[in-house]
Amino acid sequence: MTKPKKKQLEELKRNNLELNTLKENTLSIQISLDGFSFCVYDNISDGLITLNHYPFKANSPEDLLEKIKDIFNNSDLLKLNFKKVSVCHESNLSTLVPKSLFDKEKLSTYLSYTVKTLENDFYDFDELDVLDAVNVYIPYVNVNNFFIDKFGSFTYNHFSSILIQYLLTNTKTTETEVFAHIGETHFEIIVIKAQKLLLYNTYSYTTKEDFIYYILYVAEQLGLDTNTFKLNLFGQISTQDALFSIAYTYVKNVSLYNPNLNYKVLFPLSENKKRSFFTLLQQR
Repeated sequence: MTKPKKKQLEELKRNNLELNTLKENTLSIQISLDGFSFCVYDNISDGLITLNHYPFKANSPEDLLEKIKDIFNNSDLLKLNFKKVSVCHESNLSTLVPKSLFDKEKLSTYLSYTVKTLENDFYDFDELDVLDAVNVYIPYVNVNNFFIDKFGSFTYNHFSSILIQYLLTNTKTTETEVFAHIGETHFEIIVIKAQKLLLYNTYSYTTKEDFIYYILYVAEQLGLDTNTFKLNLFGQISTQDALFSIAYTYVKNVSLYNPNLNYKVLFPLSENKKRSFFTLLQQR
């Protein structure tokens, strides 16, 4: 197996963290069939105080819910009262629709062209402020219902909405740049030129050859020269990974992408962890 290994992170936190002193907190959660992550921002000390990650393999949304219930039962942090809660759903069950073609009564129709849908699926959408488009997706509605019982109210988005909005807002160059956000079993490609989105797609992979095939396929379809375009890698990736090595073999300009955080982190957090938990850390 040549893909990057899942990081077995359990908890990063501020030294001498005492739960009984935490009064004004915001909670960010990311869920997928590959794991559950959350971080807590303390408004009193004005910084991120903890980041927790639980890797697992869920076979279905029902299995995912059972694993999340178990995490909540065993986490004192998640029993706190939170001033604000946001949730990010990570999956490949999404598609972008131009606003000029969007009709909220036809959500299932948009997704039926790209993913397998079921009759009882629930659909939702995110409006992307930086893009004249809407992101239509299938959230884990059973998990959302569980969160309603736990928190009363919360906001939620699809993780690709966070990816696209951040990159379009923070990529200032007029040149074409390719971004690959690496997950354990899939990765997303985002192509931007002059703050315009040229392409967004997600691909499943099992080997480094799968990965570079899709990178080169996108480059060919968009007429990009592998000697000149910039390829930015983030997510679960480091310079030691086979994916980085094979990308560097076929693309001349390859680098790790280091996203910015607009808040303080009150514990040591490496650039590698910032890349790995990018969408979670950008929710606040």
